[in-house]
Amino acid sequence: MQITVHLSGFTPRQLKPSEQDELLSYGLGITNVVARATARADELSAAEYREGGRLLAAKVERLRPRWLAVVGVTAYRAAFDDRKAVIGPQERTFGDTRVWALPNPSGLNAHWTAATMAEEYGRLREAAADRAP
Repeated sequence: MQITVHLSGFTPRQLKPSEQDELLSYGLGITNVVARATARADELSAAEYREGGRLLAAKVERLRPRWLAVVGVTAYRAAFDDRKAVIGPQERTFGDTRVWALPNPSGLNAHWTAATMAEEYGRLREAAADRAP
């Protein structure tokens, strides 16, 4: 994921996983929809996704970022019960926070290359840079 974040222009260089805290200096934060680590997303239950979505929505409403990006449209669909969601900006908001579903860099999504993921992440970066409401 670090290469995608860098190639999209969010960071001036590729960060190492151990440098995750540096994302804050670029105005970025990372959290999980579901806190439990798994080898594959399909190991998580629908109830875990829904509860994770509820907790994430509460966090977003408290912290009030301009954008929430959810990596993985399948995770977004499950967490927020939006079966028709596609990659890109979503109609749903949390207060004033806008939402974007991004492709997951998982090896299971082989149809997304580093370049095409960087393009999509770049679309979000450009939208986030636009200060218009």
